[in-house]
Amino acid sequence: MSPIRTTLRRAGLVAALTTAGVLAAAGAAFAHVTVHPETYAKGATDGVLTFRVPNEEDTASTTKVQVFLPTDHPVLGVLVTPQEGWTAQVTTTKLKTPVKTDDGTITEAVSEITWTGGRIRHGQYQDFNVAFGQLPDDTDQLSFKTLQTYSDGNVVRWIEEAKKGAEEPENPAPVLALTAKDAETGSDGTSDSASGSASSSSSSSAPAVAADSTSSSDSTARGLGIAGLVVGVLGLAAAGYALSRGRGARSE
Repeated sequence: MSPIRTTLRRAGLVAALTTAGVLAAAGAAFAHVTVHPETYAKGATDGVLTFRVPNEEDTASTTKVQVFLPTDHPVLGVLVTPQEGWTAQVTTTKLKTPVKTDDGTITEAVSEITWTGGRIRHGQYQDFNVAFGQLPDDTDQLSFKTLQTYSDGNVVRWIEEAKKGAEEPENPAPVLALTAKDAETGSDGTSDSASGSASSSSSSSAPAVAADSTSSSDSTARGLGIAGLVVGVLGLAAAGYALSRGRGARSE
């Protein structure tokens, strides 16, 4: 085999392996159970959280999803949205520290939501929408530990919490960041303009959240796609350079 062909094959192999690495990283990121949107204002009211559950197994389907809500910083007024093919079971618990609100003192809150009866197959995901009446205002984030059960009996425990300065754990729990409320933020944790449009119809809040999560996923996908294209271009450039050098050497 000529030196030119050898160089071209090596350049192509490097480009292919690097692109495969980018795509593998993308698959790993999307395989995590996540919550959308990723942030809300502290003390936000009348909002929706969407738990996105992808299926990461090739030969099994997801048949059960359990989301555990924190009770040390409880989410109040939790309601589940009916999901076609799925049955939701809501578990409440008595709070160690009751929460005082404008409507009175709350002594119980939802601690677990379990969805069963449906199937999330390979290459698919399911969004589970949960409405809330009020988020806590005394913490910076909420961690929703989640168990994902497959049809073959395997259970993936999304319960690990990331630490500052450390790498992301293998099975991270979905985390909702709570930010300080500013002057332009409405009581529901969104901007005044957004809350104004949402108040016209209560059913519009769920699509808005879905749009936010889709936008976030699209941005990540676009970034990974661009990275893959850059890698491919670099590989072709290396191959072209090797080819031109080979031709120059033969002409000499």
